[in-house]
Amino acid sequence: MSEKVSIKELLEGVEVEWKKLGEVCNLITTGKLNANAMVDDGIYPFFTCNELPYKINTYAFDLEALIISGNGSQVGHLNYYKGKFNAYQRTYVIGNIDDTLKIMFLYHYLKYTLKAYITQNSRKGSVPYITMPMLEKFQIPIPPLKIQSEIVRILDNFTELTAELTAELSARKKQYHFYRDKLLSFEDGEVEFKRLGEVGEFIRGKRFVKSDMISKGVPCIHYGEMYTHYNIWTKKSKSFVSPELVEAKKLRTAQYGDVIFVAAGETIEDIGRGTAWFGDREVVIHDACFFFKSELNPKYVAYFTRTRFFQNQIRKSISSGKISAINAKGLSKVKVPIPSLEEQERIVNILDKFVTLTSSISEGLPHEIELRQKQYEYYRDLLLTFPKNDVKAQV
Repeated sequence: MSEKVSIKELLEGVEVEWKKLGEVCNLITTGKLNANAMVDDGIYPFFTCNELPYKINTYAFDLEALIISGNGSQVGHLNYYKGKFNAYQRTYVIGNIDDTLKIMFLYHYLKYTLKAYITQNSRKGSVPYITMPMLEKFQIPIPPLKIQSEIVRILDNFTELTAELTAELSARKKQYHFYRDKLLSFEDGEVEFKRLGEVGEFIRGKRFVKSDMISKGVPCIHYGEMYTHYNIWTKKSKSFVSPELVEAKKLRTAQYGDVIFVAAGETIEDIGRGTAWFGDREVVIHDACFFFKSELNPKYVAYFTRTRFFQNQIRKSISSGKISAINAKGLSKVKVPIPSLEEQERIVNILDKFVTLTSSISEGLPHEIELRQKQYEYYRDLLLTFPKNDVKAQV
């Protein structure tokens, strides 16, 4: 059967029965185990309210089941498992499903509809969570088994392809990290090492707040955006400030070829990462960032800030507290290998190809994954949206 199919075509006039979830399976509230029960070397999966299971040495279930996160940021997240496992106290286990319902059809349907149902039926103003009555009353469409199988086949084809691409992306990212560190590592005597403060100058930005940021005006980079929006280099800013603010506060701007370093954050892992600015206008820099001026290849510097060699050096200079931070002195004393400009360009060109493959949302594997996900969602919407005039509800 062609994948270009709708639920209407599949049903061919067949009435679809609806039942409450509690009528077609066993719903189990798990025991008293909390997250402290997990162990690093456990032999059984331990499902909690996170997406991925942990490990544990005891099991409470030995069956084919769906496990639902009952609260937390991943409330409503589903896992499918067959075999021996254990589960956190705030999860729900769906097992012993009626013969009229295929477990993977139920999996796809719950994945599509459950989170919205939870949000709609949770108390106003509260963090969404699941109760047993909510699950028991949840309505499930039950088309004929043959149709369920066909729906599962179509949707599984898309999810399997996405999973393959995601695994490929993970492998390529590991490969990229390996080659990045290898290409930017040199033996003593192979190249000259100098401190960043010897080859360039760090200039701190000046303070502006999020409420100052607007949709048009002078390009600006806020330190928080360095973690979520920017990578190795950029030509455009996500945000802007007014020319009047720049003048009134005498804000500082980086120029083409400068590298912006983020210097503060709640965790130390990303502090110090750099982004090369290649915009055709100067860009205002937040006071929790520095911009670095040097004769080095800007992308070479930005890539270097992602290496373990760089991170290990700056850790000694990061002050910890509610907000972790590093100052210009700490950044300036970092040693950097300095090959010729031609060699810097060669290294950058190799790493650019990896970044395109692993990070680009318009090219490379992330683009392919996004397309496949949209394709899955399109067919999921067609196949799992049952028109009311085509269904027979059972109360």
